[in-house]
Amino acid sequence: MGGPRRLLLISNSTLHGGGYLGHCQQHIQSFLGQKVKRVLFIPYALHDRDAYARTAREKFESLGYGLDSIHESCDPVEAVRKSEAIFIGGGNTFRLLKALYDNSLIHEIRKRVLEDGIPYMGSSAGTNVATVSINTTNDMPIVYPPSLKALGLVPFNINPHYLDPDIKRTHMGETREERIRQYHEEPNTPPVLGLREGTMLLVEGDKATLQGVTGARLFLRGKKPTEHEPGTDFSFLLNDSNPLNP
Repeated sequence: MGGPRRLLLISNSTLHGGGYLGHCQQHIQSFLGQKVKRVLFIPYALHDRDAYARTAREKFESLGYGLDSIHESCDPVEAVRKSEAIFIGGGNTFRLLKALYDNSLIHEIRKRVLEDGIPYMGSSAGTNVATVSINTTNDMPIVYPPSLKALGLVPFNINPHYLDPDIKRTHMGETREERIRQYHEEPNTPPVLGLREGTMLLVEGDKATLQGVTGARLFLRGKKPTEHEPGTDFSFLLNDSNPLNP
């Protein structure tokens, strides 16, 4: 057995006015520390995996870490088994989850993170798949994974890129809050943490802390949503004893 689970679940890869992972690079360095030398990158959420890997490699090398992209490996399962840390980038969540299932990686990633204790980083879609399911993604179902159940590294859902309603706009489509409320109209649906851009959730064992420069909105079934600032302790969200495991 390794150490306790360590997760850094980031809402977005790029914040307006900055570069790729620029707004969270200090958090990444603090999270990975000096023991990690190489990061396994999973670029399945985007179609051009080569270009995606180049972008991620350039960033992580600038932070002092080597980066291996799983799509360059002839054996993705073995790549996960040998990894020191895992980073799953953003893109289309349905495409990402389908590729994780197609490559038989769901169980392997869960084992490495929850049993062996290697660090897991996710951004946007990579954050979505770290949760119970991808039911609260913002993406279109351009492909169909065999299940919407995801990695289940935490027993709740996250909505990355959470947007507040803009009362000045004339667009009459559903707000993000309305869509999450519809999700909670279904029985036995877990909490949903709406992470605004610039925000991330740090999980260390049984402790979860909101970090970043913006806040989050928490949705619990049957209750009014609540606002939370960076520094909020969300450890109580980890106490669900009945997560939906894949």
